[in-house]
Amino acid sequence: MSFKLYYPGFKEKALTFSYDDGQIFDRRLVKLFNRYGLKATFHLNSGTLNRDGFVTKEEISELYEGHEIACHGVLHEFPTHLPQELLVREFYQDRLALETYSGRIIRGCSYAFGEYDERVISTLKSLGFAYSRTVESTGNYRVPEDFMHWTPSCHHNDAPAMLDEFLDNPSFRRLPLLYVWGHSFEFDRDGTWGMMEDFCDGIHGKPDVWYTTNIDYVDYMNAARGLIFSADGSRIQNLSSIPVYAEVEGERKIL
Repeated sequence: MSFKLYYPGFKEKALTFSYDDGQIFDRRLVKLFNRYGLKATFHLNSGTLNRDGFVTKEEISELYEGHEIACHGVLHEFPTHLPQELLVREFYQDRLALETYSGRIIRGCSYAFGEYDERVISTLKSLGFAYSRTVESTGNYRVPEDFMHWTPSCHHNDAPAMLDEFLDNPSFRRLPLLYVWGHSFEFDRDGTWGMMEDFCDGIHGKPDVWYTTNIDYVDYMNAARGLIFSADGSRIQNLSSIPVYAEVEGERKIL
């Protein structure tokens, strides 16, 4: 039996953004993404909300509407430096506070300072997190094997150099994902808002690209990986509530 997976809507590529810290520059970045119809995930530290230079807890639900809110630790502590009780508190309390402020269920994370180890990963799993992002840019477009060790494609400064290759994807590369990460304050510090706007202009509105948040990508790929096939391949069952788009024996189907 032949089986070929697609992204939702039978798209062949996916793009997601991931931004840390929740500084006030997120406001301008969200407007930029909204203007171009792009989706992003914003990792917030609940303990710094309402402080000078950071977004407020009162605004986050509306500010990030259409985008994902995720955790980054209450106070942006080094996760690997924390005793177990404080590690649990750093992420459980962050999730609890962000859920209270936003009215959403929070299931995503990124590691403060890019620091993590197996203890941190195990702890986050036990607290209900579905993924966590590193800062180890890979320079490639591969689908991650382990979403708790999710390595992005590139920092936003390197994204323009990857644009043409991503859009002109060779046929041998299946389901490429361009995952861009960074901090919104960097655009203001480095004077690169124009660079980012040019990138958004070049990447938006492509009919074969799925523009998605981190958590929506995770949920879709987990649904696809969870498909159940009969021994002879003649029957396929999808136990999730998320439709999976695929080509089965040469015929496109929504499973």
